[in-house]
Amino acid sequence: MTPARSSHERPNRRPHRRPNRRPAARIASAAAAVLSAALLLTACAGGSDSAAGGSAASETPVSGGTLEFGRVAAVTDLDLNQQITANNAFAIDKIFEPLVSFDAEGRIVPWLAEYEASADGLTYVFTLRDGLTFSSGAEVAPADVVFSLERHIEVGGPLPLEAPIASIVASGDREVTITLRERYTPFLSELASFSNGVFPEDFGGVSEEEFFQNPVGTGPFVVDSWDPNGDLAFVRNEHYWQEGKPYLDSLVYKLVADDTQLQQQLSAGQLDAIDDVPAANAGQVDAGGGTVLSQTSGWSTEQVFFNTQREQFADVHVRRAVALALDREGITQATTFGTAEVANALLPPTITDSANDTVEPLDFDVEAARAELAKSRYPDGFSVTLLLASGDSQRAQIAQIVQESLAQIGIDVEIEQLDIAVFRERFFAYDYDFMLNSGQSDAPDPNGFITFQADPEGFSKSYWTHYANDRVTELMRQGRSTPEGDDRTEIYREIQQTLADEVPYIPLFFPANLKATRDDVHGFTVLPNGSVQFADVWVSGGAR
Repeated sequence: MTPARSSHERPNRRPHRRPNRRPAARIASAAAAVLSAALLLTACAGGSDSAAGGSAASETPVSGGTLEFGRVAAVTDLDLNQQITANNAFAIDKIFEPLVSFDAEGRIVPWLAEYEASADGLTYVFTLRDGLTFSSGAEVAPADVVFSLERHIEVGGPLPLEAPIASIVASGDREVTITLRERYTPFLSELASFSNGVFPEDFGGVSEEEFFQNPVGTGPFVVDSWDPNGDLAFVRNEHYWQEGKPYLDSLVYKLVADDTQLQQQLSAGQLDAIDDVPAANAGQVDAGGGTVLSQTSGWSTEQVFFNTQREQFADVHVRRAVALALDREGITQATTFGTAEVANALLPPTITDSANDTVEPLDFDVEAARAELAKSRYPDGFSVTLLLASGDSQRAQIAQIVQESLAQIGIDVEIEQLDIAVFRERFFAYDYDFMLNSGQSDAPDPNGFITFQADPEGFSKSYWTHYANDRVTELMRQGRSTPEGDDRTEIYREIQQTLADEVPYIPLFFPANLKATRDDVHGFTVLPNGSVQFADVWVSGGAR
């Protein structure tokens, strides 16, 4: 679930009315102080979506050069079937590509193959592009596709092929036929994930371990050098199927572990682009000399997650009390500086069939929070630890607001910040009380996001919360077989309303994808999942 566009516009949405709202002034004093700063900066940052490096239509892309891209986490593994976090996923998708993909607007598009589906939705025939080759120069054959997808089914992994696939067969010189046992509405959306990339049959004759140290795919770039604790350098794939692309000779993922340092190095010209701009600095980047802000809508939701194995958070009244005690509107204003939208539901409004604006959340009400806590086994409060990754200034601010807000209802919060790798180890092991993190869809269909966050039997056990609800599980299954339309939208409305009522996690806001480049970088296109299409990027006036 992680883990495209220079012109994706945020859709106009009907405001979600919150009757009897408490005034935002009730938020804790720490939030109020940050909010004042936020309002000042928002005027600088502007409120519309924008994209970095947009070149005039008359300009011709220039080939050559190296682009250095700053990121806060290193690439640690390139096995596309085994990975999910953005640090790895958005390197993997530069090497491997799937049969179908999605564009800057989140629409499913043919990629390595054209396709036709039968009227009953059970048979899909994929015809590979003529002349398609791997980065090694070897021709891509149907047998490679069959091997790649069957290996993914065998491995499973964090983004498994959940579709009820009956068979995958090479049915022609360039043709692969996939047959389903039953209709599965999110099939193409699921297939568009980076985890379904195509690689050579039998790993090209080497072991799996050797292959993923020096992988071969159809993507625009090839690994040149790689330090799993540092930088990764790509060079252009000379055999890429999109003629003339990529424009860059090389692309370097530079590890800079702190988001503030990212911005400083971009401003100093030490980096050509950065993967993350703190919302507090968006206006400064946008107005800075030589830098361009990229702000685009995405498929992620910033959230508070509860470990329901902890006795306090196993109690639904405790979770509801926490939700009622947090002023999400105030948090959003205070920490996103006009770059995000308050979340009233789990699914971002950019996801198909999201039913986002029909969900009624638990609104900010401190007295109601105290009353809800009084119904729990902990009416007098308790002590708990909030886990988050270090180096993220926005989440550090959110943590302080959560701490002060919950103190008002008798919950004592200790904040624990850890290096991102250790942070992931902790919550992967369910070794946390509650945490700040985000959910990220990898495709435009709601099934993936909902499954990852609400399936107790899935890879993540409901995003490492261990939340389970039989009705939600039943509805998830219905959503997979129900055709797109009103009936399917109603399924996801009911799922989200149940999640809003039982609160295994609290959606806070829908953040924009905030990235930035130097002003000589063009074609910087960010997909809704947060990945950058570097095949389209070029640098004017020469590059490093």
